[in-house]
Amino acid sequence: MGAHRRKCDWCGSGTPIVRDMDPINPDFQYWCEECARALVIKGDPIETYRELEGEPIYGRLLDEHCTLKRFYSFATA
Repeated sequence: MGAHRRKCDWCGSGTPIVRDMDPINPDFQYWCEECARALVIKGDPIETYRELEGEPIYGRLLDEHCTLKRFYSFATA
């Protein structure tokens, strides 16, 4: 399945913007912007991730909503 046809693993309808590279549950690796925002606001952000759209959408979500002083890893390659 191509990335352009994949849907968010949580809601099943949104287009994923981020992939959790170290998921606790492998059934939930791909997250759309709304579901990813909910994770960040809830205080359970993805720590090791890969942006999927070429823009740092998830990185901006972390900057805007995350008050925790933790280190997050942008996965490359």
